[in-house]
Amino acid sequence: MGGFSRLLIRGRYGVVAIWIAFALACAFLLPDVKSADSGSLGDLVATDADAIEAEKESIALFRFPVLSRTLVVQHDDDGLSPAAEARVYRRAAAITRGAYPGLESIPFAIPLTSDLPGGVSVPGGNVDGRPTTAVTFLFYPPEIGPEGRTGLAERLIARHIDRPGDGDVGLTGAVPARAEQIRAITGSLPFVELATILMVSIAVGLHYRSLGAPLLNIAAVGLVYYISVHLTGGLGRLVGIGVPEEVEPVMVALLFGIVTDYSIFFMSRFRRLLNGRSSGEAATQATSDLLPTIVAAGMSVALASLALVAAQLDFFRAFGPGMAISVLIALAVVTTFVPACLAIAGDRLFWPSPRAPAAAKAARSRLGALVDWIFELPFRRPVLVAVLVSIPLLALALAVTRLELANTLITGLPGDSEPRRALGLVKAGFVPGVTSPVMVLVENEGIGRDESALRDLQRELEGRSRVASVVGPDELLGSAQNLGAISSLQGDAVRFLLVLDVNPLGSRAIETIDDLKADLPGLLGAAGLGAADWRIAGDSAIAEETVNKTTDDLARVVPLASIAVFLVLAVFLRALVAPLYLVAVSLFALAASLGLTIIVFQYLLGYGELTFYVPFAGIVLLIALGSDYNVYLVGRVWSEARSRPFPAAVRIAASRARQAITVAGLVLAASFALLAIVPLRPFRELAFLLAGGLLIDAFVVRSLLAPALIMLAGERSAWPRTSLRSAARQDRRSRERKKPPQLS
Repeated sequence: MGGFSRLLIRGRYGVVAIWIAFALACAFLLPDVKSADSGSLGDLVATDADAIEAEKESIALFRFPVLSRTLVVQHDDDGLSPAAEARVYRRAAAITRGAYPGLESIPFAIPLTSDLPGGVSVPGGNVDGRPTTAVTFLFYPPEIGPEGRTGLAERLIARHIDRPGDGDVGLTGAVPARAEQIRAITGSLPFVELATILMVSIAVGLHYRSLGAPLLNIAAVGLVYYISVHLTGGLGRLVGIGVPEEVEPVMVALLFGIVTDYSIFFMSRFRRLLNGRSSGEAATQATSDLLPTIVAAGMSVALASLALVAAQLDFFRAFGPGMAISVLIALAVVTTFVPACLAIAGDRLFWPSPRAPAAAKAARSRLGALVDWIFELPFRRPVLVAVLVSIPLLALALAVTRLELANTLITGLPGDSEPRRALGLVKAGFVPGVTSPVMVLVENEGIGRDESALRDLQRELEGRSRVASVVGPDELLGSAQNLGAISSLQGDAVRFLLVLDVNPLGSRAIETIDDLKADLPGLLGAAGLGAADWRIAGDSAIAEETVNKTTDDLARVVPLASIAVFLVLAVFLRALVAPLYLVAVSLFALAASLGLTIIVFQYLLGYGELTFYVPFAGIVLLIALGSDYNVYLVGRVWSEARSRPFPAAVRIAASRARQAITVAGLVLAASFALLAIVPLRPFRELAFLLAGGLLIDAFVVRSLLAPALIMLAGERSAWPRTSLRSAARQDRRSRERKKPPQLS
């Protein structure tokens, strides 16, 4: 390490210039995350889901699709007038004919009120026989993206739904909700960045009582951020994976926290070494001392993030490499750019307090004495501490068994957002499932002519729990109203539309799809259609597959991330026992963090469910970030154990590392807590999970539980390494030789 450090500091001006030039090249030559984002719903769902394939097959078999994700809603508590209701149907017909200039890109529309012509029964609100709510489903060609679809719908509302009696008008559905999500993230990102810059600058400035240290830290963060954002965007475009907008705010928080932590390590060591050394010598020594620890910490975070490539969802496959690239860039910048700047600036960096303050011997407050006493307990009563700390963590971890997952695409938006407000209008007149019915596609030769069996199947579907209504053969089969909507023109396929009485993207709807998939073969057999093939489509079915694949991904990715962290620790420490229990305690801590999040959001706040990708992303990040503290803590223990007995080494190392781990935990937790600025529920859930998890890790696990376990494991922690035991024995022999001889 010494040769690299000397070479780096010798070429410090060139190093700084190269990094600045590289950042500018990335900014001008590569797309950023936003530019590379495909904007499709497929980023956040299983693009290879059977539900999506069933929907495509349905479009090919039938005259027109029946599933729409853009809905225009009209509502009047006193009931829509007959003229207003008639306009709903005339307007849909005009859209389908292409009669509205500028709206020809909407191929057709399907209107719905509670008294839909043709005998179709859809439960809805009525006042004196008049429907309170009307919904117009809009359909688009696939080449029009979310923003384009939302814009056309808004133009339709502005130009053609402004007559007296049309009621309160709104726009909802998965497509407008996704467009609103993107706008919310894009609009909030500058505030997240500004708040994070201010928070980190204040924290670093107060820590060093200087102006230069925060400036260096922000410069390093800026380099890492711009390089990472553009390299990630370029990678997404190269491999054809849309990088979702959700990645960028998380990347901001991660990079600010990690770069600040590593920069603090370098600046603190450099400041102490300045006494009696030139800035070049101090920077060289600081780099040589810290490089192995920081490289090990950064590699563990990067490899754990990279484990996400084993996920099935494109969102996670893009998220993982994006995080890994960002961490590796942060590692490269912090270990080269920061030491080079330290050597150039010297003690001027810490103006107006260029030297580290001498340790004060002032009397401590009672609170300070109590804190010291608590953090000394792992060394005096390790068994007691391990038990007392584990009990509340276990209690929190048990809440994980109550985890409910859902897609909060619409319900996660702010209450005053248009898609969520309009969803409230729909619920005022219909059951929630009207916004996105479930389609059951049944195929068999000549099945469309077996009307009796199809009606039997429909009655079975109507009797199922959480199914409010079924549109199928009872209403349309064999009538002029069918028009290829229920039975295909060849008569070899039939579809049913199930309207649920629950949120179609919520956990109850997902359970309903799970049950329906399990029971449908039996239902078909009972109706005499046992030979038929079946598939289920719709947003509820997509959500069910996405949540199930996310759960499967957890079982696949968490072990991979844990193994990656274990291997880095094992190589860094040249031991197997300590990495084993340190990774285990990290998993224990993140289970407690997730349990706390479940208690707060599902129960105390009454949400009932978490966004499906929040636990996944949070768990992987907590595994990765917790490994930083493992490396720093145990690395210090190993260093101290080379020259003193193991128990004393643990006590001294843990005491010295505690402050650094606490500061690092606070900075990282605060960085992730600022994600709550984004006015979307998933970001607030993720902010709470990550901030809470990092605080539990820093203040409870690494400061209390991990030292207690290290004390209990003793020198066996280093197995199969024997150098620590040899050093301890050598120290004991040395002390024994120094003892005065006993008089007989």
